[in-house]
Amino acid sequence: MAENDFDNAQTPVGGPAPEGGDAPQAGVLAQYVRDLSFENPNAPASLQTMGNAKPAIDVNVNVGARKVNEEVFEVELKISAKATHKNEEGAEQVAFVVELAYGALFGIRNVPEDALKPFLLIQAPNLMFPFARRIVADASRDGGFPPLLLEPISFEGLYRAQLEQEAQQGDAAAAPAEDGAPAPINLN
Repeated sequence: MAENDFDNAQTPVGGPAPEGGDAPQAGVLAQYVRDLSFENPNAPASLQTMGNAKPAIDVNVNVGARKVNEEVFEVELKISAKATHKNEEGAEQVAFVVELAYGALFGIRNVPEDALKPFLLIQAPNLMFPFARRIVADASRDGGFPPLLLEPISFEGLYRAQLEQEAQQGDAAAAPAEDGAPAPINLN
């Protein structure tokens, strides 16, 4: 039998930790549905009258973060979508409403303070969005409608727009929360 030259020590992805262990580290500890609501207020009429007509869909997204402890932060991605269409009389009617609060716990260590807020409000929701998108699509499909496939969201662009808006309104709106976590960002 040939001898192998492998040792059983495993090297972490990205290589070994540098001496001193002060490198920034971040990872997803858990992801979960905090709240999910699907309403089909006009069923079964909405399913019959909609036919092949495309509904008007209004989507709102909000991202918030809070500090759980010294190395753990919770990020919550809230998505709400409302689909409306014209009924036979020409009046606007609600087809469905879906609301999702999707959370994730992130373990963060040695991340500079100035990089914390961008990580929590840009990179974290970027990691969470595909999972939340699937939940929204499944909920609308299970409600009897075609799956609602949300378009990708540029959390960085929305974050930068929010920073510009805060700068115009003054520093009072940009102040961090009392527990040290970044203030929520509304991405409508």
